[in-house]
Amino acid sequence: MGNRRSFLLQSTALAVAGAALGRAEPAAAAELPAATAPGGPGRILGPGPAGAWDSERVSNPCVLRGDDGLWRMWYYGRDPSFTRAINMPTGRSGLATSKDGLHWQRVAGPLTMGAVLEPSGRPERFDEAHIGVSFVERRGSTWWMWYFGGRLAESAIAGFPMRPGLALSGDGLNWMRVDGPYGGAMLDVGKPGDPDEFMVGWPQVLQAPDGTFRMYYHTRAKNAFLPMLAISEDGFRWQKRGVLLQPGERGAFDEAGAATRTVFRHGGRWLMLYEGVAPDLYRGIGLAESTDGLSWRKVRGSEPNGSAFAHAPRGSGLWDARGLGCPSVVAMPDGALRMYYIGSNELQPGTAGELAAVHQIGLAISRDGDPARWRRWDA
Repeated sequence: MGNRRSFLLQSTALAVAGAALGRAEPAAAAELPAATAPGGPGRILGPGPAGAWDSERVSNPCVLRGDDGLWRMWYYGRDPSFTRAINMPTGRSGLATSKDGLHWQRVAGPLTMGAVLEPSGRPERFDEAHIGVSFVERRGSTWWMWYFGGRLAESAIAGFPMRPGLALSGDGLNWMRVDGPYGGAMLDVGKPGDPDEFMVGWPQVLQAPDGTFRMYYHTRAKNAFLPMLAISEDGFRWQKRGVLLQPGERGAFDEAGAATRTVFRHGGRWLMLYEGVAPDLYRGIGLAESTDGLSWRKVRGSEPNGSAFAHAPRGSGLWDARGLGCPSVVAMPDGALRMYYIGSNELQPGTAGELAAVHQIGLAISRDGDPARWRRWDA
């Protein structure tokens, strides 16, 4: 109990500092024009206009429906000038707002080309070279952003290993980093031979009914993506609990494992919608459930391949025909669920790597609240 009380005292002090950054509503800030890009059913946000921080790609929506009726979406992306040595869609993070969660307007942030959070540029910090937002929540008057990042030359692969960080804000636009013990990160990668020695990426932190904190994240080990869990009494000191789900059986949509995910409570259960990866790197959204948020089992979805939400047909030319990922769920007052996600188009012959595809943001809806059954939103 003492640890949790200490956490509350620390978080209150941080909240005051975060609130002091400003209380101006994002909707009142300068807005950026939307850009057009090839799409199809489900697509709600494509790359930004020339000169914007996200003019090349957008990814990983973190969507919240505020008590004030305003929808907010934090997401990450990059522009063509961002270093090509890091072959990922990460770079900087920004904000968009909406009155209905369907039609979005970018909000210009205070940093480079309108971003709200960007790499620190400091070689001693874990987030020197690139960052990506992965989870945002509101605690009292303060926004809490969990994000991840990496250095340019820490390993043979630029941008890796990746570690999780925390930032606070009073207005959703101006963010203050919380300095963690691992070069600024809140949790370190594993030792050589551990499943998460490569990365502790895409953190989502939730508070359990018993007051403890849980950090859900994923890594990649032995050519498989693995979702993992760490537990904390105070939200600052973490104990790793290990792998939550194993890769699917041969031929399954998640044969190469589970990557980005969102964990939430719905209908008396803990649910996880996760990015299932096939060996050829095509991706769909799978479903798992738990009674306690600690031990998980996969649930077969409504799609023929067992996923809950499948990518568009191969060869269709649609914007999300190669991959789906980074789900973010909002429960609606009428019982429906909305799932915001990223989609990736199929690669052109002779191309390879993340930067060869266009990432855009889409929306799927479960009108009856069934997390195993989704349909793309289509205006």
